[in-house]
Amino acid sequence: MRHNGHVSTDRARLTKFAWLSIAAALATIALKTTAWWITGSVGLLSDAAESSVNLVAAIVALIALTVAARPADDSHHFGHSKAEYFSAAAEGQMIFVAAIFIIWTAIERFLNPRPLEDVGIGLAISVIASILNGSVAFVLMRAGREHNSLTLTADGKHLLTDVWTSVGVVVGVALVWLTGIQRLDAVVAALVGLNIIWTGWKLLQESSAGLMDAALPEEQSAEIARVIGTFSSSEVSFHGLRTRLSGHRGFAEVHILVPGAWSVTEGHNLAERVETAVQAAVPDVALLTHLEPREDPRSYDDYPTEVPVTGV
Repeated sequence: MRHNGHVSTDRARLTKFAWLSIAAALATIALKTTAWWITGSVGLLSDAAESSVNLVAAIVALIALTVAARPADDSHHFGHSKAEYFSAAAEGQMIFVAAIFIIWTAIERFLNPRPLEDVGIGLAISVIASILNGSVAFVLMRAGREHNSLTLTADGKHLLTDVWTSVGVVVGVALVWLTGIQRLDAVVAALVGLNIIWTGWKLLQESSAGLMDAALPEEQSAEIARVIGTFSSSEVSFHGLRTRLSGHRGFAEVHILVPGAWSVTEGHNLAERVETAVQAAVPDVALLTHLEPREDPRSYDDYPTEVPVTGV
């Protein structure tokens, strides 16, 4: 099994995106709190509350990325990459807390509506905060895709949800301003809370799947199977291909069936070529191979092939 010696160094550099998220959260909290203070809108207050969750989530993401970048050691032979799942789970739970606060505040304001003040200035400030959040969200999601980081992807999706939340709040507050129906502000805030709950639920689902050793994405599994299949011949075949995702790292294993008369060196050389080819095609995946004599019936009693290998 081969490992990329630069993985830990490259992962450590991802913390700069977490710091960017922290800076954006602090800026948007200041802007949205100012907008709420000026207008007295509970919708804008709910928007500011979600930005507070963004700050906590960004700090958790920073810790998770720092831990996940650590190399394998005596206590963690497969590295620390699963730390990213804990970040996504923690963010999902914090989103639920924020949603409960928002909905509770919305109910109180619906029962006791109050007039809004200086709406124009408040909305302008909220729009500026949304533009900032949206820009950072796209940076984080792009980095998450490029580096296969669930933490950055989750943080980016959360910020993007915050943007849509802000759009809804702005529209709601503008409607209150135009129609004079003050309870619309509380209704918008409640809808924001429900939307946040949905986002938190999806994050919890993603983190749970990772902690349960979900298989690699279909396209990666198919690519591994394709590369392995190119080594198939009248003498060589493969079975028992299995994969699992662990944070930003992927792991795969496959059994190689070769003639029992082959020497250890011949079998080892083939295994090295297969592992090298897979790592070149899918750099973030470590492949473990196991040699078996094709004439031995016991070689076929391990488990069924979970990912078809082309050429077998």
